[in-house]
Parts: sequence; C-alpha cells; structure tokens
Amino acid sequence: MSQLPDQPVTGGAPLLSVAGVSKAFGDNQVLQSVDLTVERGEVVAIIGASGSGKTTLLRCLNGLETPDAGVVRVGDVSVDFGAGFAGRGGAKALERARGTLRDQSAMVFQHYNLFPHRTVIENVVEGPVVVQGRAREDALEDARALLERVGLGDKADAYPHQLSGGQQQRVGIVRALALKPELLLFDEPTSALDPELVGDVLLLMRDLAAEGWTMVVVTHELQFAREVASKVAFVDSGAVLEMGPPAQVLGAPQEERTQQFVRRLTHPL
Repeated sequence: MSQLPDQPVTGGAPLLSVAGVSKAFGDNQVLQSVDLTVERGEVVAIIGASGSGKTTLLRCLNGLETPDAGVVRVGDVSVDFGAGFAGRGGAKALERARGTLRDQSAMVFQHYNLFPHRTVIENVVEGPVVVQGRAREDALEDARALLERVGLGDKADAYPHQLSGGQQQRVGIVRALALKPELLLFDEPTSALDPELVGDVLLLMRDLAAEGWTMVVVTHELQFAREVASKVAFVDSGAVLEMGPPAQVLGAPQEERTQQFVRRLTHPL
C-alpha cells in the first residue's frame, strides 16, 4: 500500500445527513435542532465562537455524545434519537447505536489524544486491530505506508513526547485514516499548535480534500475555509445560523451575527 485508502465514490445520496439534532447538558442547551447535509467528497468548514456548540455537534456525529433528539445518518447507517430513544432497549441499545456511528467516521482531536505510553505505530494500529478486528500484520503494513505518506516513516518507533506538536497531529490524522472511514471529522486540528507548525497540518488536510475525502472541519482558520471548503456553516448559540459557499458566508454574509464574527477574525484589532 503506497497510497492513502481508497475514497468513497462521489455522487448519489449525501454521505452525511443531520436533521433536528439537539443536545443539552443540564440547563445548558448546547445544540438547537441542527440540520446539516454533507455530500460525498465535500469539505464542510464549521465556524463560530467558542461555546457555540461546534465540538458537541462533531461528537454527536461520531457517537461520542448522544443527542437528545434528531436523526443522524452517515452512509447507510441511520440513528433516530427521537422521543423515547433512551428507553428503547436500554443501555446496550444506546451503545450499539453510538457504535454504528463511530464505525462510519473517524475523529481528529484538538489535543491529539495519542496514547503516551505507546509508540507512534502502536497508536496507529490500535483502532484497526482492537476495534475493527483486522489482522495485525495487515494493519502494520498499512500504518507504515501511511506514515511514509505524511513524512513520518522514520518516527514509527518514537513515542509521542519525542515528536513536535505538528508531528503528533499528523500521527492523529494517520490514526484516523488507518480506520478507512467514510467521513473524517476534525475538531480545531491546528488550535493547539505553535504558529510555525500549523502549515504542515493544513497542507496535509488540503491534500486529503484534493483526494476526495469527505471532511467536516471545525476550524478558526478562515483562509483554509475559503480555499479548501465546499461549504461553510456558521454556528451560533447551538444553531446553524448561516450556511453556503465560502465566498458567500465569509465574503458576503447575510446574517448580522455572521458579519460580526467574520469581521472580528479578519480584522482582530
């Protein structure tokens, strides 16, 4: 294996469909009836202020959080979290539903989330072997090829603390790719990096987009969103306030709140 995993064929039904997804933590209503559609091969950038619900939305897509209401469909898997869901089959049914969503996507986290006591290659093969049940030798072969692909072939036996932040995040991306998911989810993948390390990670993400990966990216990198995203969604107070092509949402936003947000990030002083 010398290339990244094969991509899903574009066209047909949307890869991701979200309808009426809501989520509260106690009295804090974090998501309010979110609707979102992502076509195969699209890159959707999600922008918004801190605390607007962006990360919670990603975690609901991946099954890391359980919505209070709504339907999430990824590929051929659809989960209805509507009224009475928690009572239908109990905890086991809930975990099965969340697991079916996790099987369709892979998450790249803000703070890498690598196992510190395991080498780079051990981090990469953990999911394919333990979660997906793939043969270890096959997973190792794929992992080595992916690490070579992102310029980290010589770091396979290193530990996370021996890598820069940018290298750790590239390992995090490789770990996600190794699962061969239909959908890649990125949660502020560059926000924890020193400025000089951001470029390598964004370049890799650009390459993934060019190769046809379907991606949902929570980001504050507006230039990346302008140049790479197919659509931009502005999230405010737990709702998608505005969504459309980058030229519209970032260049000529219709909503006053979107205008304020873009202006603040574009002209911070």
